Amino acid sequence: MTDLYPQPSHEGERLKALYKLDILDTPPDERLDAVTKNVQEFFKCKICLVSLIADDRQWFKSRQCLDVSETPRNVSFCTYAIAEEEYLIVPDAHEDDRFANNPLVKGEPFIRAYAGIILRSTDGYELGTLCVIHNSPRQFEDVDIVMLRHFGLQAESILRECEKG
Repeated sequence: MTDLYPQPSHEGERLKALYKLDILDTPPDERLDAVTKNVQEFFKCKICLVSLIADDRQWFKSRQCLDVSETPRNVSFCTYAIAEEEYLIVPDAHEDDRFANNPLVKGEPFIRAYAGIILRSTDGYELGTLCVIHNSPRQFEDVDIVMLRHFGLQAESILRECEKG
C-alpha cells in the first residue's frame, strides 16, 4: 500500500477541528457505543465503527466486533470516505481497484463491503465516519443510505457535544 490517499482540500483546517475536540485516545462513550450497536444490528454487519481520521491514523471512538483501536490512515477506507461529499459505498472490495490489495481486505478483518457516512464538526469539517463493514459482498440500497445517515446524525450530535465543552 502506498502512503498516498485522497484528502479534503482543507485538510489543515479539518485536522485543527478534530484536534480541538481533544477526543482522540479517550475512553469509549456509552452513547456512541449504543449507536454503533444499533447500526450493527440494523445492518446485520460484522463490524461497526465511529472512526476519527487523524493525520496518520484512524482511531475508533466506538467499535463493535473489532479488537484494534486504530489503523494506519494509509489503509483506511474511511480516509476515502471523508474525501467524498457525504458517504462512500464499496459493495465488494475485491472488485474495487482502490481496495483490492488493501491489507484489511487481504487479511484481518477481511473487509468485503463497506459503507461510511461522514461525521462533521459544527463548522462542517470532516471529523471521520460512522461505518459498517461486512465480510461478504453487499449491495447497499437507498433505504440503507437513509438509515446510515439517520444513525450518523445521532453520532455526529454526540461528537459535537465535545466541541461545546
